[in-house]
Amino acid sequence: MARRMFLHAGPAARRTAVVALGAIFAACGSVTWGRQAASPEPVVEAQVEPVVVALPDPEPMPAPEPVRPPPDARTWAERTFDELTLREKVGQLIMPWVLGDYAPEGSASHERMSEYVFNQGIGGVIMSVGTPLEVAAKLNDLQGHAKIPLLVGADLETGAGFRMRGAVYMPGSIDLGGATTFPSLMAVGAAGDERLAYEMGRVTALEARAVGIHIPFAPVLDVNNNPENPIINVRSFGESPTDVSRMGLAFIRGVQENGAIATGKHFPGHGDTDIDSHMALPVILHDRARMDSVELRPFQDAIDAGIGAIMTAHISVPSMNGGTREPSTLSAMVLTTVLREEMGFDGLIFTDAMDMSAIARQHSAGEAAVRAVEAGADVILMPPDVALAVEGIVEAVHSGRLSEARIDVSVRRILETKASLGLPAQRFVPLDRIGSVVGIPENIAVANEIAERSITLLKNDRNLLPLRGTRSASVLSVSFRGESNLLAGRYFNRVLRETYPRLTSVDVDSNADEETYASVLRRVRGQDLVVVSTYSSYAGAVDALDELAEFVEQVRRTGVPHVVISFGNPYLISSFPETQAYMLAWNGSEASQRAAAGALLGGFDIVGHVPTSIPPLFELGDGLQVPMKALAAVDR
Repeated sequence: MARRMFLHAGPAARRTAVVALGAIFAACGSVTWGRQAASPEPVVEAQVEPVVVALPDPEPMPAPEPVRPPPDARTWAERTFDELTLREKVGQLIMPWVLGDYAPEGSASHERMSEYVFNQGIGGVIMSVGTPLEVAAKLNDLQGHAKIPLLVGADLETGAGFRMRGAVYMPGSIDLGGATTFPSLMAVGAAGDERLAYEMGRVTALEARAVGIHIPFAPVLDVNNNPENPIINVRSFGESPTDVSRMGLAFIRGVQENGAIATGKHFPGHGDTDIDSHMALPVILHDRARMDSVELRPFQDAIDAGIGAIMTAHISVPSMNGGTREPSTLSAMVLTTVLREEMGFDGLIFTDAMDMSAIARQHSAGEAAVRAVEAGADVILMPPDVALAVEGIVEAVHSGRLSEARIDVSVRRILETKASLGLPAQRFVPLDRIGSVVGIPENIAVANEIAERSITLLKNDRNLLPLRGTRSASVLSVSFRGESNLLAGRYFNRVLRETYPRLTSVDVDSNADEETYASVLRRVRGQDLVVVSTYSSYAGAVDALDELAEFVEQVRRTGVPHVVISFGNPYLISSFPETQAYMLAWNGSEASQRAAAGALLGGFDIVGHVPTSIPPLFELGDGLQVPMKALAAVDR
């Protein structure tokens, strides 16, 4: 065992043992143990077995503690911020527009976005129309090229289908389907049910996140109290600040409790204007007390409830801006003094699209971007020239016009938002899961319920509705639509034809001449029923075309039973107040078209109330309540 210990000892230990043994043998060479020494005898060398003395192994030296850097307690946002150059910081403030089309490598669309991501270092994009899979694939591609995860927004006022629905393959006119499209927000106001507002927000958030969109630019919190408003109209919940707040807060909860960030727009309130800010700068002349009690109230309630983002309005409110007519988007008094300091908002401030004429006609892309940042905006949305916007802000810092500290405030807020959305860990979306989330039957059912509950009947002379559905009746369905609206009347007429096999449908677009109207009018005579559908929204006009108003009046004079249905603008009846029956379906979504046809036929109770007055004909809250048709009703 001792030998084994020797052999297993280290070299230094073995050397020590051998020296000790030599000393022992030297001392004992002439000593005979146990008896008297004898005369010397010849010395005969003998083979001596070496003796090994087992020595204990030396105590091992303790290993030195590894030198470790102090733990980095900084968050992802802080670490990322510390690595950014000034130009990279400025890039985070920019969010250009991108179309959700198929853009292969080398195409103009792909190269344009690559330029934004690689050379300008943009912080995000606003996604426009496309199919869900194309949008998701394109966003995954962009995210893969970005140094820092991109923040993605989109106008989803009526759900994800607002941007990812409505594609039609031509010439076969095949509806390719897509995400869930809801009726307009004013339809939700007509239904008056906070649960439905929440559900709309919930579905919108889930479908948005599934395709890679983080910020639905919704809800609209404008109080639409001006019938002449050409830009808000049915995009608003209504004209009552209380109801706009009530429905808006429910929608916001639905969005933010399901993984997305809601955006209240358009601050400080675009509801009482008669000019489209896409075309010119609207001016609101109300005093501050009126603004506080009406226009600002839904925004204050949303801020108090924790809304994550607010979008500015390209409008001028002199009472909030020191008497000047500077656009709110470019006003420090509006965005910083009022919104940040007085109202206590600490989330993201997005500008409205900076290519709109209310801004673009007054300032270059670079100057407008600088002014918006000076005012307090965090994100410059859709600048007409991305490079000029970036260069303008960078130069403003170099010249001392803007401090880098001002840029830092917005960049930190943007990075913290990205972190809160989980983008540092997961910036991509799984394409194979989209079909289990987007446009599924459960989501469509929510849209259908809102559509049915929102149907509002304002006139029903001689109790025309519900129709009795005589299958032999001759019915003419006339759809007034925009030239490019290929889906107008498609679903509505399909449902009506199931009851009226002899139904004839005619489309009349905005370019129709007098002969077209005269031809349709000749077909009215001899019909048992005429249904006039108007697919008019806020698209820059609030009045019915003179030709349309005259046509409805001529139908009335024939004495043929008729009903006018507005799939959009509720105020159209002011142009033909004597019409026999007038129904509001609020927008031309598939759900709203099917609901309108079902209401005509008595398929469900009509229970909607108009959430805006229609002077001088109807007051806020008006609406005829019509029970569903009994199955045993006799055909009319």
